[in-house]
Amino acid sequence: MKKRALGILLSTGPANTNISTAVHLSEAALNVGIDVYFYLIDEGVLTVDDPRFQPLRDSGLKLFACAYGAQQHGVVRKDERATYCGLVILSDIVSTCDRFIAFN
Repeated sequence: MKKRALGILLSTGPANTNISTAVHLSEAALNVGIDVYFYLIDEGVLTVDDPRFQPLRDSGLKLFACAYGAQQHGVVRKDERATYCGLVILSDIVSTCDRFIAFN
């Protein structure tokens, strides 16, 4: 049986409450064994250093960030907290996940 997968897109910055909702949703999905693919785009790349992602990554969260968005917002890619990539990866996430949710 194929494992279920959830894709989440976050395009809002750290001041928006969407980050909390998306983090809680990710945690709930991971707790029931769902694979979670989380893509940061636009101002969402500014949340890449949010400490709430670390326990989620430890639980299996796959975190991606738009490389172009990171460049435009001055986000320094200093470690492996996220995989920096382009929209082709986002397209793959959308097409392969059972459910996809966007927080704009």
